[in-house]
Amino acid sequence: MGQMTFSDYEYSNRKRITKREEFLDIMEEIIPWGEWVEFVKPYYPSGKRGRPTKGIEKMLRMYLLQVWFNLSDEGVEDAIYDSYAFRKFMGINFNEEQVPDATTLLKFRHLLEENHLGEQMFKAINYVLEQGGAMMKGGTIVDATIINAPSSTKNAEKARDPEMHQTKKGSEWRFGMKCHIGVDAGTGYVHTVTATPANVHDITETAKLIREDDEVVYGDSGYVGIQKRAEIKDDDHLSKIDYRITRRPSSLPKVSDNAIDWERYIDYRKSSVRSKVEHAFKIIKGTFGFSKVRYRGIDKNLHKLNVLFACANLLMFARAKKFSPVQIG
Repeated sequence: MGQMTFSDYEYSNRKRITKREEFLDIMEEIIPWGEWVEFVKPYYPSGKRGRPTKGIEKMLRMYLLQVWFNLSDEGVEDAIYDSYAFRKFMGINFNEEQVPDATTLLKFRHLLEENHLGEQMFKAINYVLEQGGAMMKGGTIVDATIINAPSSTKNAEKARDPEMHQTKKGSEWRFGMKCHIGVDAGTGYVHTVTATPANVHDITETAKLIREDDEVVYGDSGYVGIQKRAEIKDDDHLSKIDYRITRRPSSLPKVSDNAIDWERYIDYRKSSVRSKVEHAFKIIKGTFGFSKVRYRGIDKNLHKLNVLFACANLLMFARAKKFSPVQIG
C-alpha cells in the first residue's frame, strides 16, 4: 500500500494485532506472488476491449481471501469493505479505488478453474519445497476425508449434485465428496491430491497417491489388503513397496498380562508416523473452514483443494520457521 490513510494511522495505535491479521501477514510474505501472477497472465484479458481490467495480483488476492475464509463471491466483497485486515491485504485505498465486485471475482475464479491453474500452483510450490530440501522422498502417508455437500433439493434443479454421493461412516450417513491425499512421510507436506464421490473407497485411489521413488507407504485400517489389489501387485514398482498399514485393534491377537504386546507396539509406531496426515486435514477443515463444498461438481472443488493444499504447505513451512524469501521467491 502507498500513502497511509486516516484508517492506517488509527489502526497503527492498536495494542494488539488479531489472529486474522497475523495469518494474512504470514501469507503476504510467503506466497510467491510474481510466479502465480505469471501463471494467470496468458489467460487474463488484456483490457483492450470492454471494461478496464483489475490487476491480476489484486484479483488473485481477492480470490485467496475467498478460499482461505470460505466465503461466497458477494461475501468476500462485503468482507473487504468491512475488515481493515482484508483491505490492507488487498492494498486498497478507498480514496483511489473500490473493491472489485462479485461478478468480476466470479469470472476470475472461472478463469482459474477452466485452465487448471490451481493444480499448477500446487505443483509449483511442491517443486520449490523439493528443490530446497524441505520435502523428503521415499515414503508416503495416504488418507482420505469426506467433505459434505448440501443434501437439500431446494434449488433450481430440484436435485442434489449428481457428481456427489452418499456413504455411511460409522452409524452416520454423509453426502458429498471425498478428498484423497498423499503426504510426505518425513515432513507432512501434501504432494498429491485427488477427489472422488464420497462412496468411493479410500483404497481405490491409493495407486494415484504414491510417488515413483516411494519405498514405504503408511495408511490406516481402511487400506488393509492394499497389496492384493490388481493395480498394485501387477505393477513392478508398486508391488515392491513396504505397506505399513495400521490394523484394527479388534484384529490384533490378545496376549497374557505378563507378555510384551509387540503387535500393538508396532501398530503404535506406525500410527505415530501416519498421524502427520491429520495436520494437513486440520488446516483445510479447521483453519480454512473447508468442511462443506460451496460449488457443484467434483472438478471445481478439486481446483479449490489444490489451491488450499498449496497454501497449507506454505503455512506449515512458515510455522516450522524454515521460511526464507530467497528460497520461496
